[in-house]
Amino acid sequence: MKAVLVEDYDHIENIMLREVAKPELSAGMVLVRIQAAAIGFVDGLKVQGLYQTKDPLPFTPGSEFAGVVEEAAADIKGFVPGTRVLAMVRNGGLAEYICVPAHKLFVAPRNMEPEVGASCFANYLTALYALSARGKLQAGETLLVLGAAGGVGIAAVQVGKLLGARVIAAASTAEKRDFAIEFGADAGLDYTREGWRDELRDLTEGRGPDVIYDPVGGDLSLQAFRSIAWNGRHLVIGFASGSIPALRFNLPLLKGGALLGVDIAQIEQREPDLRDQIITQLFTWLSEKTLVPVVGRIFALEEFHEAFKAMTTRSALGKMVVRIG
Repeated sequence: MKAVLVEDYDHIENIMLREVAKPELSAGMVLVRIQAAAIGFVDGLKVQGLYQTKDPLPFTPGSEFAGVVEEAAADIKGFVPGTRVLAMVRNGGLAEYICVPAHKLFVAPRNMEPEVGASCFANYLTALYALSARGKLQAGETLLVLGAAGGVGIAAVQVGKLLGARVIAAASTAEKRDFAIEFGADAGLDYTREGWRDELRDLTEGRGPDVIYDPVGGDLSLQAFRSIAWNGRHLVIGFASGSIPALRFNLPLLKGGALLGVDIAQIEQREPDLRDQIITQLFTWLSEKTLVPVVGRIFALEEFHEAFKAMTTRSALGKMVVRIG
């Protein structure tokens, strides 16, 4: 079968598509034929060996996918061949087939396209967990989303609106701000413009945002926290800017604000019941079409280099997806 294979940590242009052995089925596992896989910021770091944990070499990147069950081990029930499934795993998505522990698989909502299914897990699960469980976002509160037009940000825009918030989308270009408004944001904010904090103050009637959703990091994070409302919650999602900010402890004291970390990778082990509740809510929205995940550009497997590059450009809108087969 074909698979993207990372044999040495390197820049994506040096990673190749290889012919590798089809994975063998074993107890507790399900063999899935992958139809689509999403590419996120973490995947780009893992390929280079820059993520906080390193995947043992060699490995195939791609942690989110949608596909069809090919075969299930004899001890597994409920995943008959032909069942359409979604999963979020450590790696292995950019390949034609994958073997996955059955407990990692979820039956896809009816009539969901594979490209949409591949886009809905990490970003939307993170957004719902962050905003509802960590940020305690309430209906009527104001949510500021930094980097609002990327895959991570647009998920927060949509989920924030479903939770009843007023959403301000911070993005660097008019195209990105219009994109976020198209998918539910109430207002756009150009954080590259001098005086953007004054505009944010005007948009929030002098209060500042109640919740800040921050996948960006860097100086933008520090400036955003300085504008937070009293009793506000700043959600740390990631550091797409490449810079980890250092916040002086007097600022939370003076602003009455809280800095809250969000790591979706840990909740399966640390908060399994909460994770199940969040997944149930997410899948209810998906099944009812209350939530329709935003798919960015779609690439063929042979174009995976371009997909990774598109994911890292400042012009990226939504999540990049690779169609397989």
